[in-house]
Amino acid sequence: MPDTNPLQMKKKIAIFASGNGSNAENLIQYFKNSDFAEVVLVLTNNKNAGVISKATLLNVQVYEFTKNQLYTENDIYDALQFAKIDWIILAGFLLKFPETLLKHYPDKVVNIHPALLPKYGGKGMYGMHIHKAVVENKETETGITIHYVNENYDEGKIIFQAKAEVLNTDTPELIAEKIHILEQKYFPKVIEKLILTNENYPSFGGG
Repeated sequence: MPDTNPLQMKKKIAIFASGNGSNAENLIQYFKNSDFAEVVLVLTNNKNAGVISKATLLNVQVYEFTKNQLYTENDIYDALQFAKIDWIILAGFLLKFPETLLKHYPDKVVNIHPALLPKYGGKGMYGMHIHKAVVENKETETGITIHYVNENYDEGKIIFQAKAEVLNTDTPELIAEKIHILEQKYFPKVIEKLILTNENYPSFGGG
């Protein structure tokens, strides 16, 4: 007889990524021994993305798709449904997330952005493009923003932000390293807390 107690069923996470996949790898590892959530699917629009090999090595299924499939077909939704996905995490995903999928997963699609939104958000603002702009504009701080995804680039409700100081000697490459440290430290913990809170799990303690 199947166990239907929602508190004893692991929530299934899908990660959309377009690039190297360091954040995806971190999330997979973090939830590997979790009692309440696991990453079961990685989806990418880039057949050469580093995330593919990382996910494969960690025994997570990978689904590759084209930009056309993302916006015109039901294949991706079918894959998410087949995997019984509860939460969708965007980790370095460079395409605009389709409204059709957002409607199926209200308040269950979360993105991480390598800047302190609302600054340096919008189409084309990702990775080194952001860090170069931060240096050029002589910002004194930058950071990461974890937010819900809506129909517009980087405009969904903010869940969490963490800051890093920008020195006048910092290069875009040095800023990228600072951002990477923040992402690795906070992203899994914030997602964990979000799932625990939204799914009404009992508190497991810890900070």
